[in-house]
Amino acid sequence: MQEQSIHRPPPAHPLPGIKSAAPSMCLGDRTTDSLSALRTTPYQLSHTGRGRMACFALTLLCTRETSLSYRVCHTLDNPLDSPQHVTHQAEHAHMKLTGTLMLAVGGAVLGSLQFGYNTGVINAPQKVIEEFYNQTWFHRYRENILPTTLTTLWSLSVAIFSVGGMIGSFSVGLFVNRFGRRNSMLMINLLAFMAAVLMGFSKLGKSFEMLILGRFIIGVYCGLTTGFVPMYVGEVSPTALRGALGTLHQLGIVIGILIAQVFGLDSIMGNRELWPLLLSIIFVPALAQCIMLPFCPESPRFLLINRNEENRAKSVLKKLRGLADVTRDLQEMKEEGRQMMREKKVTIPELFRSPLYRQPILIAVVLQLSQQLSGINAVFYYSTSIFEKAGVQQPVYATIGTGIVNTAFTVVSLFVVERAGRRTLHLIGLAGMAGCAVLMTIALALIEQVPQLSYLSIVAIFGFVAFFEVGPGPIPWFIVAELFSQGPRPAAFAVAGFSNWTSNFIVGMCFQYVEQLCGPYVFIIFTVLLILFFIFTYFKVPETKGKTFDEIASGFRQGGASQSDKTPEELFHPLGADSQV
Repeated sequence: MQEQSIHRPPPAHPLPGIKSAAPSMCLGDRTTDSLSALRTTPYQLSHTGRGRMACFALTLLCTRETSLSYRVCHTLDNPLDSPQHVTHQAEHAHMKLTGTLMLAVGGAVLGSLQFGYNTGVINAPQKVIEEFYNQTWFHRYRENILPTTLTTLWSLSVAIFSVGGMIGSFSVGLFVNRFGRRNSMLMINLLAFMAAVLMGFSKLGKSFEMLILGRFIIGVYCGLTTGFVPMYVGEVSPTALRGALGTLHQLGIVIGILIAQVFGLDSIMGNRELWPLLLSIIFVPALAQCIMLPFCPESPRFLLINRNEENRAKSVLKKLRGLADVTRDLQEMKEEGRQMMREKKVTIPELFRSPLYRQPILIAVVLQLSQQLSGINAVFYYSTSIFEKAGVQQPVYATIGTGIVNTAFTVVSLFVVERAGRRTLHLIGLAGMAGCAVLMTIALALIEQVPQLSYLSIVAIFGFVAFFEVGPGPIPWFIVAELFSQGPRPAAFAVAGFSNWTSNFIVGMCFQYVEQLCGPYVFIIFTVLLILFFIFTYFKVPETKGKTFDEIASGFRQGGASQSDKTPEELFHPLGADSQV
């Protein structure tokens, strides 16, 4: 076939936003929505060599969706042997889930599962544990425990977990900067084993102090985990998968809660004989993590930027990415390292004093507060009684159903976070939760007059939980890793984690008193808070999807220097907020 050219005038406006019918049909990394127009309007393209094949492919495949059109357009713009095409191949390779990456993320997320399990495990066996407290008290003092003393001991058993979490989260930087991300996760399993022994043998030792101390120690472990896991996963993940893999931390948490709900049933381990095993079975994931983590790589960013071990970092990157050439990743890390060297050591007070870090640390803290002050704990508290009013025979199983919804929508978030973006999902989640909170308030206020509204309250509960896992559940955890470069990241995780655990502790201690004062109208308080968090997110939180750590940090540097009047979209979008690409 001889080489030929097609010369046909293009329509006046074949594609919105494109001024001329040049061979390139793409801007940036996206295609337009009008590619179907190309089916009947070939463009002025030179058919030579590979270009002829690409043009023919464009004519046949133009009706396909964005991803396929994207590949065709890049072939037109960048011949298969061009440097740009090689770079494009590398970008697609960066979206590959390698065995090493899956092992690293899976090993880390076992710590998230521990957090979720220990959050939910104490609720189901409350009555049998209180009986144990009473028996222990009588064995010691030959008198029954006073109700007020029993309430105090039980509240301490629950709340001490959050106190340990606050201490652990504030200590994240002490571990990760000295021992590394992976080794820190490995070391703290000693705390999990200690807690398992204390809680498991508390009944045999007739000591409620052992149980309370075990809850405190496992709280310290979980506080450290909430910093280690998102940090490690964010640093080993490629940019294109960072959001999806970061969501696995929250997925591990909700799966842990669901396992605790199931294991806590009377027919399984939530009974008088087996409750010590229910609390001490945490040694199993700790043991599994001790087996897996030695085979997982250390964070390449820690190796290169903190330890200056370039060869080792390069070797780890090759295994994580499945590529022979990881020059691009190394260059990005080196640039981040050079930027870190130009800055002085970042301490926690410096995060609030420096204009460079003030905005991102404010965003990180407020997003953590939006998770704990959203009312999700209150919904779980109310769920069993609401299901009872609706006539559900076994409300505990309906509560487990809530846990299943919790898990299912975390999986949904896992698949859409890289498409929709972090900011968008967080806004959707907050708005949906506010709407469901209003419905719950109406249903709970009128349920005595209109019993059928109990079914509306059930729908509102499921909707509230679903919207929580779309945004406010997973996103605050991993976005902290994205907002900060390597230097301030450990300090930022310490502050964000401490904010999360502190607000969790306050809600746990105060909610019952507030509920007694406000009754069913308690959700009005959460509705107001959700609206305030929505407004803050809309005006202050940037979109971090698809951006490298250095690009995100550069956006804040530019914002602090000269662009403080711009919106998050304008500041972090390379072409501005109004650019359509």
